[in-house]
Amino acid sequence: MFTGLVEEIGVVQSVIKGSKSAKIVIKAKKILEDIKIGDSICTNGVCLTVTDFNDNSFSVDVMAETMRKSNLKKLVPGNKVNLERALKLGDRLGGHIVSGHIDGTGTILSFDKEDNAVWVTIKTTPEILKYIIYKGSITVDGISLTVAYIDNSIFKVSIIPHTKVVTTLLHKSIGDKVNLECDTVGKYIEKLLNHNNIADNKSNSINMEFLSKHGFL
Repeated sequence: MFTGLVEEIGVVQSVIKGSKSAKIVIKAKKILEDIKIGDSICTNGVCLTVTDFNDNSFSVDVMAETMRKSNLKKLVPGNKVNLERALKLGDRLGGHIVSGHIDGTGTILSFDKEDNAVWVTIKTTPEILKYIIYKGSITVDGISLTVAYIDNSIFKVSIIPHTKVVTTLLHKSIGDKVNLECDTVGKYIEKLLNHNNIADNKSNSINMEFLSKHGFL
């Protein structure tokens, strides 16, 4: 598990692509301090396993499903990536619980400066938007952020100067893809509700009748 608090910006050294997969070597420094084979490193929001390392870099294998689902397939040497080591028990949880199992990608539509912050507008699919809530948490390329606006096609986050310095987000361009992971709580609730409804042969929609029957109204 991760927190969405980026520890370091790494630089892609090489990408060796298979027919559907890839082996990526990433230059880093802080991440390497206590690294070992088999460690999990959140890379642009994707949980990857360290397969090799030296004093200056580490290697990861990216399987076909991850390539399809994420923006890692776009990486080329020289690209910068957000890196975070797995959370240790006893560490402060300054962001939110992040699994590194992304839901898909979004497309950056705009950057709009407001005083000391920058609003980033991201378009994504209805399948992802349904799990995003106003003032809830969202992970964008491995960064824990608060949803400041949402409608039926987009959501917005506001980036403070510190986040600009320690992550890659504001170095991206309009049209770039970003990896998205929604808060897991909503997905668990949906699964439990759907399981109960299927078992009871009932509709899986949440409506006024459902809320009233279960004491929410």
